[in-house]
Amino acid sequence: MSQIQLDLDLQIACKTGGLPSQAQFEHWAQIALAERRDEAELSIRLIDIAESAELNLQYRQKHGPTNVLSFPADLPPELELPLLGDLAICKQVVEREAQEQGKACHDHWAHMVIHGTLHLLGYDHIDDDEAEIMEALEIALLKTLNISNPYTPICEDSTQNHE
Repeated sequence: MSQIQLDLDLQIACKTGGLPSQAQFEHWAQIALAERRDEAELSIRLIDIAESAELNLQYRQKHGPTNVLSFPADLPPELELPLLGDLAICKQVVEREAQEQGKACHDHWAHMVIHGTLHLLGYDHIDDDEAEIMEALEIALLKTLNISNPYTPICEDSTQNHE
């Protein structure tokens, strides 16, 4: 895997206990970017339930917090800037989902960063064909980290709350 030139702005707006390191967030984003970008700038903001619920309502018209929200940079094509966009990841939702789904919290954090970064690259899961492509890519990327398939049903609602 080629090394991506990544400028990651990590913003912590939640309680810090148990968070992955800056280096881990960078590594996970680089895995999602590999073979797709040579360089990228992105922000990851770690948020609490209140901010997640507010953003989810404002931008998706959905009530309650969610695990990850992706905000792609909306730049004119003629601007050749490496700005990819922003991710907002809710610490409490990630931790709760990991517990409910019987996953290691570290593994779920990795999945959320990879999932959100793929959204910033234009991948989506609105229709079944797009979802199949995106999920297959996520599974393959997570496998490089020795993380098992996050879509293997452990509980009934394991894939319903991601953006």
